[in-house]
Amino acid sequence: MPSRRDMIRMTDDEVAAFIEAGKTLQLATINKDGTPHLVAMWYGIQDGKIVIETFEKSQKAINLKRDPRLTCLLESGTTYDQLKGVQIQGRAKLVTKPEEIVELMKLVLGRNHEMDAKTLELAAQHGAKKRVGIVIEPEKIVSWDHTKLDVAY
Repeated sequence: MPSRRDMIRMTDDEVAAFIEAGKTLQLATINKDGTPHLVAMWYGIQDGKIVIETFEKSQKAINLKRDPRLTCLLESGTTYDQLKGVQIQGRAKLVTKPEEIVELMKLVLGRNHEMDAKTLELAAQHGAKKRVGIVIEPEKIVSWDHTKLDVAY
């Protein structure tokens, strides 16, 4: 008989669909003193990887420049039998070239704001000036989908 853990694990396709359907993730980086720094972030998807953008002087950017390790959490559900989530442990690849930051910003902004292509381009061009892009390079993914348990939870 499969373990409960095996029963609730998402397939790779289910993980990808869950990430695609989401809007906000929790991002944990490591502060200088070793404590976690946890923030909610909107994200985009580029070539199957999660991408975010943030101010270059933000605490998360400072932390990732010093130590690229991170953990992300995406979750949904309000009752136990509906809980779903994906936890990604990995490393940040920092993007500092202005034209690449613009492209990442368009991915994030385009998922979270309704704007025409011209406005999106202008917003990304303007916003990229003081920002850094981050590509999340997964090293370990843990997932759960309690709807797979039916009544066996």
